[in-house]
Amino acid sequence: MYPEDLRFTPEHEWVRLLASGNVAFGITHFAQEALGDIVYVSLPKPGSKVVAGDSCGEVESTKSVSDIYAPVTGHVVASNAELDDSPETVNTDPYNSGWMVEVRPEDPSAIEGLLTADAYRDLVEKSA
Repeated sequence: MYPEDLRFTPEHEWVRLLASGNVAFGITHFAQEALGDIVYVSLPKPGSKVVAGDSCGEVESTKSVSDIYAPVTGHVVASNAELDDSPETVNTDPYNSGWMVEVRPEDPSAIEGLLTADAYRDLVEKSA
């Protein structure tokens, strides 16, 4: 449920370091499950800057609207346009096809400061 090769944030985003040195991120299985059926995703545009910890988009579900928080500071390289037509992909495959944003981080080592899968699992279990 929490892939070992990813890092996580306390706000329930996952982060994957890509071979290019960029990072891709999205919301975790826990987050999508808590939100319920996702019906709309608003993402930052390529070229825009995101700041770690700041809201950079929204996920709308049948239950509520929730912010997406940038896990690192950097420039958006790509947003997952597939989610425009198929936002439910975030529910069915949050860690792969449901990725949301690719960012070129200002400080590539910042990902090391994020939670490991074990630390995130502990966080989720304590909040349950």
